[in-house]
Amino acid sequence: MELWYTEYHTNNVKFSLKVKEHLFTGVSEFQKVDVLDTYEYGKLLTLDGLVMVTDKDEFIYHDMIVHVPMAVNPNIRKALVIGGGDGGTVRELMRYKSIEHVDMVEIDKMVCDVAREFFPAISCDLDNARVSLYYEDGIKFIKDKNNVYDLIIVDSTDPIGPGEGLFTTEFYTDCFNALTENGILTNQSEGAMYDFNAKELVRSHNKIKSIFPISQIYQGNIPTYPSGYWLFGFASKKLHPLNDLQENTWNALNIRTKYYNTQLHRGAFALPNFVKEKIENGTV
Repeated sequence: MELWYTEYHTNNVKFSLKVKEHLFTGVSEFQKVDVLDTYEYGKLLTLDGLVMVTDKDEFIYHDMIVHVPMAVNPNIRKALVIGGGDGGTVRELMRYKSIEHVDMVEIDKMVCDVAREFFPAISCDLDNARVSLYYEDGIKFIKDKNNVYDLIIVDSTDPIGPGEGLFTTEFYTDCFNALTENGILTNQSEGAMYDFNAKELVRSHNKIKSIFPISQIYQGNIPTYPSGYWLFGFASKKLHPLNDLQENTWNALNIRTKYYNTQLHRGAFALPNFVKEKIENGTV
């Protein structure tokens, strides 16, 4: 008998992976957590039945949410990661010797515990001496903080369940206040192919651009996310993701990446027309 994992991307679209073994299932205070070993993508982590990370393609997401802002401001010293319980975002940040400290705030301890057990190559820096890990609500954590972080990365789930509050105007305003003068905010911004994701993309972008002087959308191709085409947000008080790209400085760091490079950085902000129209019109 064959075992398959299937996720509904829409009511009419299903994404399936053939499974070797169901390795873990648990229910935390916040969500259902599962780990499956698949034939094509290796180990797979799902939250409430939705793909969060796989062994095979996790590097794409983590490269794009971390190295894009780091190449614009290689002088980042203090960063905040909200979400990111699998540890991949922190892992990439720890590759920069210039980063002095990272605060990581994950609401669900079970996600980190599971990542440590089943995804050691991704979670390897969760206990790094330069990282402080807080198991609490990121929305409450960031409130009333001013001029603290050079970089805030919102590595959230979809805007349902525990991740819903990370897509509000109030939260983005708190992020703005918590950033330094040259601070950068990056966040996963959903996709654009299916209506549910596109609606959240437009909603979050409209809120962020009403707060930050600079707000841009950029893209990456992640096979296990809905439609395989995913978008990220870049926002800053002063720095532009293209005009202020420190290409030579970043390349001189000799950080070996599997997806990101500075040529791709420029191309990632060259959006297809159907995405530009959604963003510019502010509607799906």
